[in-house]
Amino acid sequence: MTTVAQVIHNKIGQEIFTVSPEHTVLEAITIMANKGIGALVVTQDEKVVGILSERDYTRKIALMQRTSDHTTVAEIMTAKVISVTRNNTVEECLGLMTDRHLRHLPVIENEELIGFVSIGDLVKATMEDQRQLIEQLKQYISG
Repeated sequence: MTTVAQVIHNKIGQEIFTVSPEHTVLEAITIMANKGIGALVVTQDEKVVGILSERDYTRKIALMQRTSDHTTVAEIMTAKVISVTRNNTVEECLGLMTDRHLRHLPVIENEELIGFVSIGDLVKATMEDQRQLIEQLKQYISG
């Protein structure tokens, strides 16, 4: 089974975008828009303290008629961070994401952020696993 370690290894060179709790939501949303990403890890003193997602923005700014230039990330971020380690399997992560209605998971080892995986990353890994299995079955059948 594919592990998170393998998924983040395949993402080598991709930056993990972070924001501090003191930034305005407008600054954070601008980063997400410019980078084409759906979430940011919120860090303070190099520790993960939250996640800010497009969903947080929609529910806590747009629907509540707040202004993103006068609201801090700390006010709307998801502070209860659910994370995984490099040893978790893709299947475990997908189950966790499904159960908790998540789209992103920070990967943390020894309280250090070492990666950030999206549901898309995990689906891609699952599809590759299935492709390899199909190839193996074809080879087995054809002898």
